[in-house]
Formats: sequence, C-alpha cells, structure tokens
Amino acid sequence: MSSFKDLRIVDNFYQTSSFFPMPTILISTIDDEGNTSLGAYSLCFPYYVAGKSYYAMLLECRNSSNTAQNILKRGKAALNFLPNNKKLFKETVRLGYPGDSSKEKMAKTFLQLEDGIVTSETKEVRPKIVSEAFQVFECSWVSELENAHECQPGNLEGYEPPYKDFNGITSKFGAHFILKIDKIIMKEKYHQSIIDGVKASSFPKIPVDYGYRDNTHFWYTPSTKFISEPIPSAKEMDIQTVRFAADRTDPNIHFTDEACRRLIKVPRIFLKAALDSCAKWARENQISVIDSKEMDIINDKRNKEKNK
Repeated sequence: MSSFKDLRIVDNFYQTSSFFPMPTILISTIDDEGNTSLGAYSLCFPYYVAGKSYYAMLLECRNSSNTAQNILKRGKAALNFLPNNKKLFKETVRLGYPGDSSKEKMAKTFLQLEDGIVTSETKEVRPKIVSEAFQVFECSWVSELENAHECQPGNLEGYEPPYKDFNGITSKFGAHFILKIDKIIMKEKYHQSIIDGVKASSFPKIPVDYGYRDNTHFWYTPSTKFISEPIPSAKEMDIQTVRFAADRTDPNIHFTDEACRRLIKVPRIFLKAALDSCAKWARENQISVIDSKEMDIINDKRNKEKNK
C-alpha cells in the first residue's frame, strides 16, 4: 500500500494542490501614462540559461493584469528582488492584489524608484527599478518568438483562440512572456560577494513563497540560515578516454598527452564541450598543437571572461 495519497489537480495547482517554493518579486512595467507600475509575481523562472546568444526568464501571469497588458504594449520589464522584510513583503502582497488600477496602487506605495542601468546608458524609455531591491533583472520581451507580436492588448474579459503555445497569450486568461535579460544589476555588497566568492554570511536574506495559499493569507518563509554542502569530487577519467575524444574533436588540431592530462577531472558529460572550446580557440589563433602552455592560455582567457 502506498504511503502517498492522490490529491485532485485543479486550477492554480501550484497554490491550491501543492506546496511549491518560489521567489516573490515585484515586476516594473510602464503604464499608459508613461509611469512605472509594480506588480507582484512568483511564477517567474530562468528559461534560456546557456547555449543561446542571450539569456532569458519566463513569466507566467494573467493576461488581463496590468503587468501583462503593459508588456504587450511596450515590451519592457524589470524584475525586482526584494530582501526579507515584513513591511516590504506586506507591500508586495498589496501590490499583487488584482482589481486596482496602476495609478491607484502606485499612489499608496512607500517604495522608492530610480532609473535602471540600461536607461542610464541608452536613454531609452524603460520602467524604473525599486531602490529597496538587492538585485534587478532589466528585461525586454522577445515578441518575435512564436510571432507573439500578433497578440494584442485590450481584451480584459478574456481572449478567444487561437492561442500561442509558449510566448504571448496562451489561454483565455493566461499569458507567458519570454523576457530577454538585458542587464543583471545588484547592490554593491552582493555584487562584490560574487566577485570575491560567496560565503554563507554574504547571501541576501530573501522571502520564499511557499506556494500554498488559502482565501485569506499568503504563506511565506524568511531565509535566515545558509548551509553549504561540498560538491562531490570529480572522478578522474583515464587519459586514454580523453585521448580518444580529443583525437575526434578536430582532425587538424592535435592535443598532446600533457594537454589531455589537464582534462581528466572534467566531468565526462562536459568533456566534448571542453575539447570543442579548446579547438575553437586553436583555430582562431591558427594553432595546430595544443600543449600545456596553450591550456594555460585557454584557462586564463576563460577565468578573465568569468570575472568580467
């Protein structure tokens, strides 16, 4: 007999039928009067994380919300991550309550707004960011994906089909937006901690929405203690395994035994990518033999790019 019980899946299952930890952020957009509007969201997650020419987040929301309508019209948003603070979270809940206009909500907020980095650099019209945030993603909607630019604002009582699958209006009351990350910016303290190497003491304390909510309350937990767990040591490969893969990477580039030995600790699943990266560098620099010296140069280049 199973130790689990089956629970009926209903609308908003992440809240009504489960416990699902999520971030709680404020999203800045621009309203019809050119002012910044703030809305609270939890369904916002990394989407493109590697292997593309840009990085992106996925936002899921009601298509009639102020945020969704503003993105449909102007295509710009900023994702503001606020620290754990009861007063700030209470304001986040208030800003997330549906029904009021942007003007009505913003007239009562105590949060401070300022220009983001993209606005300062390009002078383009973008939503302001929340000064109290510890981190902000400045984003642009990738409306060309799935021809999402065909989706028009204005249907506040619900949209009729056809619907998009993953970008734009996706159901009668739902929308998905793939948001390209133009800038990740953060307060100096946390910026420096990433550059220097994060320790438990340098993590920002943030609220985590616990998913489930009833008709009267949102439930969340503050993050107060951070515990690290060492990553298992990589299992070293036999040098012949690396040699076998290296010899099949590029027929015009030879990896010496010493170069192969430098790669034995690379996890097997990433070995091909590592070899391809080395071969790409060699072609760009017109080098046919990769030895220990060339591996040092490649590693230095990679470390500089990471620090940058």
